Amino acid sequence: MSTIEKALQKQREKNQQESAEQAQAETQDTAQASSSPAASATQETQPREQPAPAPAAPKALITIDQQELREKGLITDSTERQKIKDEFRYIKRKLLNNAFGQAAQNLENGNLVMVSSGKPNEGKTFISINLALSIALEQDKTVLLIDADVIRPSISAELNISPRKGLVEYLLGEVPNVSEVIYNTSISNLKIIPAGEPHHLTSELLASDKMRQLTQELANRYSDRMVIFDSPPLIEVNESQVLANLMGQALVVVEESQSKIADIQKAVDSLDEDLAIGFVINKAVQTQKDMYGYYGY
Repeated sequence: MSTIEKALQKQREKNQQESAEQAQAETQDTAQASSSPAASATQETQPREQPAPAPAAPKALITIDQQELREKGLITDSTERQKIKDEFRYIKRKLLNNAFGQAAQNLENGNLVMVSSGKPNEGKTFISINLALSIALEQDKTVLLIDADVIRPSISAELNISPRKGLVEYLLGEVPNVSEVIYNTSISNLKIIPAGEPHHLTSELLASDKMRQLTQELANRYSDRMVIFDSPPLIEVNESQVLANLMGQALVVVEESQSKIADIQKAVDSLDEDLAIGFVINKAVQTQKDMYGYYGY
């Protein structure tokens, strides 16, 4: 073998040795990288499959005791004849006609009815509940009773409803959908939105844009449903006047021999002239004439 051939052979062997050493080094680097903290961190940040959210618990049905209703002088769903049924049958016919009958074409939001009074303790909650109970007796009508007197709520106490989220929580944004605070009751055609927990901005909530949006949703989305708002007195709470002007109808409760004409006039003057306004005389002394406690629009 010549000198040149020996030199070439030696160079080839050197090159093969260097290639083998380089390949071995790369293999070691790869192994170290796969076991390094950075690699582990990369592996740990791989997305993990999230568990499916648990389904929301169904809302508890509000049970309304018929015997308690009877004891409090409220309307029951029994077949027995009750004078109070006849009285509220007369009242609701006018309201239903304004909401769904011939008069409906002249009213905006006619299915929204505000029940209020000039001052407290004139019986507006008693009227609100009985009106809702009377409409619930209709075969083809559903009624939603809303305790909008968030300052002094009374409906839950009168119907023995346990505390739960209601109108206040919805207006504050704590409940995203109004359907979450609409509760079914043991009376098939009656649904209720309770007032909810007290809040320092309760008055302001009634005049909020969220309240305006709610009334529009109830008027349009539930246009076949009567909605009764048990509202704060018109004279004492300025926000009640704002709420009233979102309604289609207003029912002003007047306590016989107690309500002053000046207060009644002041309450009515605060209402929009486009509202259908009615009056109910409450706590009237019964006479032989048995006159109904409702007069004119």
